[in-house]
Amino acid sequence: MFVTYLDPFLNHLLVEKSASNLTISGYRHDLHQFFIFLADKYNVTWKDLEKEYVNHKTVRDYLAYLQSNGLSRATMARKLAALRSYIRYLCREGILDSNPIAAVSTPKQDKRLPKFLYPPEIQVLMDAPDIQTTLGSRDRAIMETLYAAGLRVSELVGMNVRDIDFEEELLKVMGKGSKERIIPLGREAKKSVLHYMNYRARLLSKNKKSSEAVFLNRNAERLSARSVRNIINKYMQQTALTQQISPHTMRHSFATHLLNAGADLRSVQELLGHVKLSTTQIYTHLTRENIKEIHKNSLPRR
Repeated sequence: MFVTYLDPFLNHLLVEKSASNLTISGYRHDLHQFFIFLADKYNVTWKDLEKEYVNHKTVRDYLAYLQSNGLSRATMARKLAALRSYIRYLCREGILDSNPIAAVSTPKQDKRLPKFLYPPEIQVLMDAPDIQTTLGSRDRAIMETLYAAGLRVSELVGMNVRDIDFEEELLKVMGKGSKERIIPLGREAKKSVLHYMNYRARLLSKNKKSSEAVFLNRNAERLSARSVRNIINKYMQQTALTQQISPHTMRHSFATHLLNAGADLRSVQELLGHVKLSTTQIYTHLTRENIKEIHKNSLPRR
């Protein structure tokens, strides 16, 4: 039956494609949602779903259903990508003779520039935590590291102490697809992390625990991605910065500030761990200040 190949497919992603646990979880959730839609449409149980039910029309109906529920085009495209990947797997395994949804087009994406913070806003955010406390020291180190190294939140929470070379000011990161990269940490981030490490040692001692993780919660356990998001939200509210941001906004700011300062696109691509240069190119927007400065310095008659 159609759904019985889901676990082998996810195992294939894990073993053959080195997909992260987050990716595996996302694919499982997205495909479960499609299975539920299909079962409701044909009034059958999951185990009775047949491969013939999946065709151009049913997938178009599914996309229309997602749109009617207020999902963004980006989310719809992600869910369609998960389904396409599953169908391609079934074709490779000989379970399907041909791809029944090859002609389904991806919803056209809105062209939106990534949100980023200006350098003064970054400074306000960095100054917000009380670094004379354990959690405040940790929070400052988290934000400095996110910004200084342009990390994904999953890369940040996955960091271990052995991944930091304080002498060389370098950080070893395990990115998407288990791809390792080395990133400069910078003086400010190094100073903040070293300051936090003293509090971290006390936290471990107090809870009588040991841990490889750099960033710990109040119980001396590895911090979760959700907790990092809550930390960022806390200081955004505390500093009354107007826009809504996430940990990923720090990564956007990192890339934007590097490019605006003259860094070349290939170098930024390597620092971010992007496989495709086109992914990095979304950061080539310029701030109003940069545009004015370029206009002022470049136009002969203004």
